[in-house]
Amino acid sequence: MSARRHPYLLYLPVLLLGTLFIGPFLWTVGSSFKHPTEIYVFPPLLWPREMQWQNWQEVWIQVPFARFARNSVVVTGAAVVGQILSTTLVAYGFARFRFPTRDFLFMVVLSTMILPFEVLLIPQFLIFRELGWLDSYKPLIVPFYFGAGPFFIFLMRQFFLTIPLDLDQSARLDGAHSLRILWSIILPLSRPALATVAIFSFLANWDSFLGPLIYLNTMEKYTLPLGLRFFQLVADAGGAPREHLLMAASLTVSIPGITLFVVAQKYFVRGIVLSGIKG
Repeated sequence: MSARRHPYLLYLPVLLLGTLFIGPFLWTVGSSFKHPTEIYVFPPLLWPREMQWQNWQEVWIQVPFARFARNSVVVTGAAVVGQILSTTLVAYGFARFRFPTRDFLFMVVLSTMILPFEVLLIPQFLIFRELGWLDSYKPLIVPFYFGAGPFFIFLMRQFFLTIPLDLDQSARLDGAHSLRILWSIILPLSRPALATVAIFSFLANWDSFLGPLIYLNTMEKYTLPLGLRFFQLVADAGGAPREHLLMAASLTVSIPGITLFVVAQKYFVRGIVLSGIKG
């Protein structure tokens, strides 16, 4: 009995794996509507006996969640814009211009991908401290305007290489300069790659915890990932269980990322596929 004649033999393992992977998410959704006492019952309940809709409202009352959300929107929006601008310009230079040591410099950029954030944390902290940027959003935003993100540079460069050079040459014959070519020809054709960079950058900055934890000291400046810790600290200190609120808050933080991926999924998949066509 071959899989070609019986395709359900292939779908069954995929269905089982999908159920396994979505299990924690379903548990989070169910727990966000539970009473605190239902979190620890045995055998565990996947769904509450009675829906506690007020849990989602309590998230915004127990902590200044709205302020944290505004801070995350500001930091994430500014960082995404900066990362798209800088990576696009750097990738355009590597893809369209010929200059000495171009390939060597590109390899140096790619080699920075092996450096984890923790290795650079102390030197960056010392630099930002000397600049007087601690307890501000500058360390979380400004670096992205200077080409931060070697993976995004690689992805954009690979996509630019799939665009024929004949388009550039035709535009130059009409008197267009390099930036005009980038703005009027390259970028309109690169929407899938731009969408991919925007999605990855949004998720990375929206979910960033270590950076805000290191550089932000004032609670009024905290972002959403730091705000989630408020629902854990009380329980850790022996207070009333708040895991049900933590689940509701975690889902609230996840909604923008899930929505963005669903809306831009077509561009995201196309950008990933086309970026690997030409090396």
